[in-house]
Amino acid sequence: MPMNLHLLRTFLTVVEAQNFSRAAELLFVSQSAVSKAVRELEHQLDLPLLERGGAEGKALRGVALTEHGRAVFEHARAIFALERAASEDVRDRAELRQGRLRIGASTTVAAYWLPQAIAAFARRHPTLELELVVGNTDEISRALIDCRVDVGYVEGEVADARIAASLWRTEALRLISAGDGVAARSKRMAASALAEQTWLLREPGSGTRQAAQAWFDAQGIVPARAIEIGSNEAIARAAAAGAGIALLPETVVADLVAIGRLRTIALLGDANAATRPLYRLELVNRPQAPALRAFLALDADSTAPRARQSKPGT
Repeated sequence: MPMNLHLLRTFLTVVEAQNFSRAAELLFVSQSAVSKAVRELEHQLDLPLLERGGAEGKALRGVALTEHGRAVFEHARAIFALERAASEDVRDRAELRQGRLRIGASTTVAAYWLPQAIAAFARRHPTLELELVVGNTDEISRALIDCRVDVGYVEGEVADARIAASLWRTEALRLISAGDGVAARSKRMAASALAEQTWLLREPGSGTRQAAQAWFDAQGIVPARAIEIGSNEAIARAAAAGAGIALLPETVVADLVAIGRLRTIALLGDANAATRPLYRLELVNRPQAPALRAFLALDADSTAPRARQSKPGT
C-alpha cells in the first residue's frame, strides 16, 4: 500500500528526538497531533511500531521501537536522506555550483565562434561540467530534439516545429582558390567560368553546403564537377593544394589568404560580399536551465571568431 510520507516523517522525528513533545516542537505542531500521526501510521501499516510502556512523551524515557518499528525507521531515514540529497543537489544546480551544460555546434561555429564564450564560462563556473558536441546542422538539430544538448549553434536553416531558431550572427563567405604565395591577391571570373571549375563542397545536411547551394541558385551556376569533403578546414587545405575552388566562411580562410596560400575570387561586376546567417537553436517550450541562462549571458559579450579577419584584395 502507498505509504503516507507526512506520517512517516512524523514517526522519524519522534524516534530521532526520542520524545513526543520534542518532536512536536521540531514539527511546529501539538504533541497530540504527533501522537495521532504515529497511531495513524501504525493503523495504515497494520504494524505496531513503538513499545508503549507508559503515556507517550511523559512516562517513557526515550522511545522504544518494536522490531517492525526498527525496520520502518531505517526505511524512513533512507527516504528522507535521499530527499535531503535531492534538495541540496537542486539548490546547487540553481546556484550554479553543480550541473552540466551541453552545447551543440556545427563545425565552423565550434572552431571559430564559441571558444571565447566557452573559456569564459569555464573560468566563471569551474565546478560545472561542460560538453561541446560538434556535428553538422542536421546532427545538432537531432541532438537537440533528443535532449542530448541544451542549446545548438548552427550554420544552416532548420525547419522543424519543435525547434525555435533565432538569428545569432552573420558571417561573410569568400570564394577561394589556390594562391600563388602573394598575400591578399585576388582574381575575377565570370559566373560561366565558375561553373566549369571543380567545386569542393561539404556533405548534404551541412550549413556550408546549404549556403553554397543558395549562392549557386542566385548566380545561376551548376557546377560541372564537385568533390565532397566533410570539413571546412579540409576543404580550405584542398583548395590551397589546387584541388578546386570553394565558397567558405571568411573565418576559415582568412589566415591562408593572408599568407598567399589561398586567394579570393570575385565575380565580374560583383563585390564578392556573400554572407550567411548563423542560428541559435532551442527546443520550443523547454525552460532554460540556470547553467544555460548563464552561458547565454556570457555568449552575448564573449563570442567572437578566433581567426584573424583579413580583407581580400581587389
